[in-house]
Amino acid sequence: MAEAEINAFFEHPILNSPYTYPGRHWELDQLGQPTQRIIESRRLASFFTPIPKPKKQKGKVEQQEFSFTAIDTDEQKYDQNSIINSVRAEVDKWRELPSAAWRVTPETARLLEHWRHFHFSGIRPFFCQVEAAEVAIYLTEVAPQTKEGKVFLDHLQRASHDANPEIMRLALKLATGAGKTTVMAMIIAWQTINSVRRPSSKKFTRGFLITTPGLTIKDRLRVLKPNDPDSYYKNRELVPEDMLDDLNKAKIVITNYHAYKLREKMDLSKGSRALLQGRTGNPISTVETEGQMLQRVMPELMGMKGILAINDEAHHCYREKPADPDEVKLKGDDKAEAQENNEAARVWISGLEIVNRNIGLLNVIDLSATPFFLRGSGYREGTMFPWTMSDFSLMDAIECGIVKLPRVPVADNIPGQDMPMYRNLWENISMPKKARGKENLDPKLIDTKLVTAMTALYGHYEKTFNLWQESGIKVPPCFIIVCNNTSTSKLVYDFISGYEVQNEDGSITPVPGQFKLFRNYDEFGNKLGTPNTILIDSIQLESGEKFDSKFYKLEEEAIERFRNEIIERTGDIAAANNLSDEDILREVMNTVGKAGRLGGSIRCVVSVSMLTEGWDANTVTHVLGVRAFRTQLLCEQVIGRALRRQSYELNEEGLFNVEYADVLGIPFDFNAKPVIAPPQKPRETIRVKAISPERNASEIRFPRVKGYRVDLPNTRVHAEFSADSQLTLSPDLIGATKTENQGIIGKGVELTLAHTNQDTRESTILFEITKMLVTKYWRDAGKEPPLYLFGSLKKIAREWMQNYLECIGGTYPAQLLSPFIMAMACEKISAAIVRDEILRGKNTVKAILDPYNPEGSTRRVNFTTSKTSRWETLPLRCHVNYAILDSDWEAEFCRAAEQHPRVKSYIKNHNLGFEVPYLVGEEARAYRPDFIVRIDDGHGPDDLLNLVVEIKGYRGEDVKAKNEAMTTYWIPGVNHLKKYGRWDFAEFREIYLIESELRKKVEQGFNKLIDDAVAAQTSEDK
Repeated sequence: MAEAEINAFFEHPILNSPYTYPGRHWELDQLGQPTQRIIESRRLASFFTPIPKPKKQKGKVEQQEFSFTAIDTDEQKYDQNSIINSVRAEVDKWRELPSAAWRVTPETARLLEHWRHFHFSGIRPFFCQVEAAEVAIYLTEVAPQTKEGKVFLDHLQRASHDANPEIMRLALKLATGAGKTTVMAMIIAWQTINSVRRPSSKKFTRGFLITTPGLTIKDRLRVLKPNDPDSYYKNRELVPEDMLDDLNKAKIVITNYHAYKLREKMDLSKGSRALLQGRTGNPISTVETEGQMLQRVMPELMGMKGILAINDEAHHCYREKPADPDEVKLKGDDKAEAQENNEAARVWISGLEIVNRNIGLLNVIDLSATPFFLRGSGYREGTMFPWTMSDFSLMDAIECGIVKLPRVPVADNIPGQDMPMYRNLWENISMPKKARGKENLDPKLIDTKLVTAMTALYGHYEKTFNLWQESGIKVPPCFIIVCNNTSTSKLVYDFISGYEVQNEDGSITPVPGQFKLFRNYDEFGNKLGTPNTILIDSIQLESGEKFDSKFYKLEEEAIERFRNEIIERTGDIAAANNLSDEDILREVMNTVGKAGRLGGSIRCVVSVSMLTEGWDANTVTHVLGVRAFRTQLLCEQVIGRALRRQSYELNEEGLFNVEYADVLGIPFDFNAKPVIAPPQKPRETIRVKAISPERNASEIRFPRVKGYRVDLPNTRVHAEFSADSQLTLSPDLIGATKTENQGIIGKGVELTLAHTNQDTRESTILFEITKMLVTKYWRDAGKEPPLYLFGSLKKIAREWMQNYLECIGGTYPAQLLSPFIMAMACEKISAAIVRDEILRGKNTVKAILDPYNPEGSTRRVNFTTSKTSRWETLPLRCHVNYAILDSDWEAEFCRAAEQHPRVKSYIKNHNLGFEVPYLVGEEARAYRPDFIVRIDDGHGPDDLLNLVVEIKGYRGEDVKAKNEAMTTYWIPGVNHLKKYGRWDFAEFREIYLIESELRKKVEQGFNKLIDDAVAAQTSEDK
């Protein structure tokens, strides 16, 4: 196929006008792959959700591919595809009839004509918005009068009865960013105008209960109230001028579902409750009644005979079905998430049932981009609500240009992976698992691969920012980061925006943020009045420390505008004059990307989960997920925050231009088919223990080291570098440095780190390394930094950078400025200095033992295991009955150790408690070597050599750090103590070369290893 034809497909995804019937679509083959053909008809509704496949899938085509995974419908009761397509076909035919044959009221006909043909001064309703309203109108006014329509109504009734016995529901599915709020406004206008002008009709109402999943959406939906300053009915011209007065008679309540929970009317202690109840009295009820809840939440609707409920993000509202006893039980986080979802759904649906019993519901209309049952609901995860009757999918929205095109990683320069590292970032990094407490976490310890991902995506953001400025756009693009908990969000926020450190003398030192455009401090360390980056999480909202006092002065005009809006909207002057920090922060978030508003200058938003739904900023261009995404629903919701277009100007072809959103860390790949784990065969469980007293002669004792003390040199320092001094910066260490982001369709983009090399001078890197060496690595606790060492340390650092730093795979020396990588460099330089001191005969290293448990021993081994890979040890050689193995070579090692005449005892380090502390960057880790072998090296049975053995093939940076920890710190430090005998360390390599001769290789290698250890000890004695 011609390259030009392929490029046409990827670079020109938009085929249809957003305002007309979508009569063209890209053809997909039976495997869901694009055929490059344009089909001159509308795309059928289906369960398919396309997403680019990783290009490195083994055994598959490596050119631009897409995976399409359909929901298994074998056991589904309703065939939504045929229903939705059938409804669509009937509405299409009905739409083409002359208005006299529509079978709707004159008021409805007037609104339909207005939405379809009025010359709007601003953005007119999209076709998909009009179609959603048309489906609701058709099913309410037309369907009862036609044979075909009654079939749809019967389906709705059966579907609702099975899942929601007390209420009738209708779901309208629109892609995120397609404008569900406008659809709500159109439905409210249609119902209200008809109800006011036809008060006796039971089809219409002027009472509306709008339920949302949270306060963010509740705040945004205020535009549905006719008296709101930004009311859609007038500002977006959704209602003809002569009908606007009728809308003022609508009674609209907007609430979050939490309000439906029956509250305690009074707080009573156990004693007070017993006192009021009396000895024989009935239990005291302190929970409000259903009527009291309704009076609290919706007093305006009390007394009405029937209202219309509208659910926004309606996938949170369902009646949980009893669990199938044969279904796989959820565990851990999945179980907790399902319980949280079910509790929210229970409160929501129960609230609507209370409204129906006491007021009456004409209908419940659900709006959602993902009207699917959630995990743990009792339904198969991803099953579409069977009362869904209209669908405008993400693919439809992309082909009409209504939303931005999400680009996700399809390839990177990490070899041997099926999935690009940054498609599912969470699986490749380590971040705090618990929410933020009182402790202060150090932002410099943030995971390196996360730093690389942020740096790569920020580099592309910086280019986008500059393009926006050059184009004269008054607001910046927005970069959002969605985190797993408040600990991670605070670490990320501090890392990118800057933070303050309190020194030992009580003074404060500002630390600049990693990314210039996101910093909240100026070049002199002063906090900016208006922040570039904001943190949105529960602790931030409750902390009371939201903004610097300068913010209120600089944003005085915007805050006053916010106050005036509150007064105009609610008439509550007291509330407007007593805005809390939480009110201000929420308004900042709600107005991100809106010029002249409180959030207009925000460039980056760091959040936990508050951005998953309802946030309608249209300037989002980059999204980073730093959390687990266990369901595709969450993936779609988070990506959806970036899909709202920034510009709605048509080009010369009458279409929208393509806009992109670049996404890392979100594994967007829909698959609702449940995974059933087959039953597992039970395993034999054995006890591994020391055999005492029979094998006590083979006991091995070892020191439990918790750290090291290195005596500070008094004058200049020198370094003795080794092969382990080399640091290779590569994608394996810092994360992918070259990531290709590709949309479902559309032009791709390459994210790299090249901009860091252009922006950073070598002298700056050298200074920062030397500064860290002086202030952290060679500074005694509680003392001033040894500035007299600065010159010699700088010289050593320069030598290391010139001779022992290697940058490959798209990395640059600038990556050394990452705190984690810089700490790795400082560790290698410091180890070289200590090595030089040792070679000069100076005993500078001393091991610091655990004060509570300074010694370990094989006699304490006692545990059970079901691992089948094990070696039954020889009584004369091992204190413990079994060695638990990780691979075949370890079994051969045990055999070789037991047969060697110089070996007196050995132990596999499994549940032994033998650990070697070391650092990777500034992160403290524990290294567990493979074996300890006690050998007779000629010093007699009372002075055996304790040889720590590590068996390794590939030697990455972590292995180098472990080796240096052993040879430069642990071995010299323990030998310095002269209490635990003589210790040495050896690596046993190259055992995987010839698999068929593994036994021979291990024996030869083991013999050489022991001979070398004996020779080295003999040489040292001489």
